[in-house]
Amino acid sequence: MDEARFTLTIGGLSHAKALQMMDQLESELAIDAVAVSINETDEAAAQWETLAWFSTRQEAEAARDVLGLSEAPISEVEQRDWVRESLAGLAPVAAGRFFLHGSHDRDKRRAGGISMEIDAGTAFGTGHHGTTKGCLVALDAILKSNRPRRIFDLGTGTGVLALAAAKARRRKVLASDIDAEAVRVTVMNARHNGVGPFVQGLTAPGLHARSIHTRAPFDLIFANILAKPLERLATGIATMLAPSGLAILSGLTRDQERWISACYRSRGLTLVNTYRLDNWVVLVMQRKANGAKAKGRSGFARRPKTSERGSGYAQSV
Repeated sequence: MDEARFTLTIGGLSHAKALQMMDQLESELAIDAVAVSINETDEAAAQWETLAWFSTRQEAEAARDVLGLSEAPISEVEQRDWVRESLAGLAPVAAGRFFLHGSHDRDKRRAGGISMEIDAGTAFGTGHHGTTKGCLVALDAILKSNRPRRIFDLGTGTGVLALAAAKARRRKVLASDIDAEAVRVTVMNARHNGVGPFVQGLTAPGLHARSIHTRAPFDLIFANILAKPLERLATGIATMLAPSGLAILSGLTRDQERWISACYRSRGLTLVNTYRLDNWVVLVMQRKANGAKAKGRSGFARRPKTSERGSGYAQSV
């Protein structure tokens, strides 16, 4: 990846507008940004910003001109070891039996439970975001009464959820992402955490890959992605669940909760639990025990958009 030295900030947006601007920066401009992300700047006012990184000021200015945003600020990024500095600020995360930490906090590992070591790096997701923590809490609750055998992590990021399931169940977990770098990091993290043989990485958009279909139906599917991809993939996810199979859905804000819940209920799933952390929501949905087929059109997406370029589907960090 090219070194990103300049940022273009487009602020004062609604969440929908921020996503739309991200789409324009990712796919509609002749000048590609090195990375694009959206950030919530004012939760009370529901204000977001879109942030794009460029290698040169000229590229940032050209993108701003094409977008017709002459007032959008361009800033030079100070050249520092951001990964090292970010690690120092990432405290360990406890979520039920799971304990997530960076290499700088190995001495804080708990004697019991399941520890995972994930460092910030080139792929998206260290587990400190509310969505990922919520998914881990949901997984912990599920494992108290269920023993899923066939597990699929869609949009794996750095593999936090795949690793957690593999460590807890000692079963093979399929972990897919649209970004090959995310898959590489997931496989590396699996080996580093002692579950390399249990985690299979797969680079694939949506649910198209044959290897996903041949491993279905799944007893447990993680989809910690975004609301729009969750909507597009609803029929596919529901169809790939085994009878009584569970789907942990996240990457949702509170205002999207009813929309996505209704979307999956219309495909024959039942809402069995909801977890809310700050403004983020995790839904646990279950397919009927009789194995009734999901309704609706195919939910296979061509290429869901992401919250950060190169991060696959995951919105969690």
